[in-house]
Amino acid sequence: MNKSIFERKMESRKFKVIYDGVSVKMSIGEQIAELRHKTKMSQLELANKAHTSRTAIARYESGNYNSYNVSTLSKIAGALHKKLEISFSS
Repeated sequence: MNKSIFERKMESRKFKVIYDGVSVKMSIGEQIAELRHKTKMSQLELANKAHTSRTAIARYESGNYNSYNVSTLSKIAGALHKKLEISFSS
């Protein structure tokens, strides 16, 4: 069976490292946005509850952000009535 382009690319260690890094960032942003939408909160409302700025929420949700702060993520989680969990996996 022929491998897809994605499967062939994932065989490259360099590609996989870059892909995994982007996936983590997108996952964090997607989770924040999804939870915010489920609770029918605007970015501004979430920012106020998390004691941060609306632009910080927008940056975190964008998936293009490289400087996540555990303290801020914890505040966002609390504002969404969730628990922040950080783990390592292989």
